[in-house]
Amino acid sequence: MRYNAATGWFKKTFGERLQKVAVNAGFTCPNRDGTLGTGGCTYCLNEAFNPSYCQPHKPVAQQIEEGIMFHAVRYRRAEKFLAYFQAYSNTYAPLAQLREIYRQALEHPKIAGIVIGTRPDCVDGEKLDYFATLVQQGKFVQIEYGVESCCDRTLQHIHRGHTFAQAKAAITQTADRGIRTGAHFIFGLPGETRDEMLASAAVISALPLDSVKFHQLQVIKGTVMEREFAQYPERFVTFTLPEYLDFFIDFLERLTPNIMIERFIGEAPPRFVNRTVWGLLRNVEILRMLEKRLEERDTRQGRLFAGHENEMSSKFF
Repeated sequence: MRYNAATGWFKKTFGERLQKVAVNAGFTCPNRDGTLGTGGCTYCLNEAFNPSYCQPHKPVAQQIEEGIMFHAVRYRRAEKFLAYFQAYSNTYAPLAQLREIYRQALEHPKIAGIVIGTRPDCVDGEKLDYFATLVQQGKFVQIEYGVESCCDRTLQHIHRGHTFAQAKAAITQTADRGIRTGAHFIFGLPGETRDEMLASAAVISALPLDSVKFHQLQVIKGTVMEREFAQYPERFVTFTLPEYLDFFIDFLERLTPNIMIERFIGEAPPRFVNRTVWGLLRNVEILRMLEKRLEERDTRQGRLFAGHENEMSSKFF
């Protein structure tokens, strides 16, 4: 393997394949409820990535059961699952409410752990201490922060409502407590150049992250960003699929090999996407293309990273 794929770590740790089951626990977001703003980030439409079985009026256990049945067709060998709290900001509630929600998931017999998607400004010491206690009890817990960009100019432009410094602080405080820590970034946000995106590899490498998710910007119908893209297309760096594969490999070469890659592309349902310039290829097909291109270029994650010679790199390559 020419990059540090998270799938290998999960299989080694749990002894089998794990599949994520999305859960919508009815959270909202400070960028929607008026605390920081309304309408959310300019690119965001939650329905575009929320499976149909995820309905907040359903109990957590019911969503998990329906999610397991939903995935049974494609992933027949999966016997254990991670409850993935993805919709909105899943630490944006009082601690007592969080305890009850995550208790329901962890008590399900087929749930091996929880993955919690949230914002950097929606955690505090008390909440992180609670998650650290779960880890100390032997529970698998991963907190995944939506960071999106290392550039404050970009974060302000897309109305994220937080700074990169806040993201860095939340990631550090989480990792310091022994909680698995992940982050999410988008390539192609308005105003960012290709060189700026590549330069972010060094910034991300310096963060105490276990894993990262990357994906190309998808312009979702009905969003503020769709209108911006129509009016000011020159603000956006867009990629054909071959261009994106080579860009991402250029990025991988600059990223520390110690950080695991959970995802490198996004796949919103076609009905939500403004443009399907890559056609209707599935993630697994594009993954094969990435692996082939890495071989053609005879390169790997961390090849140009200043610290890639360290002893950790030998674990993966």
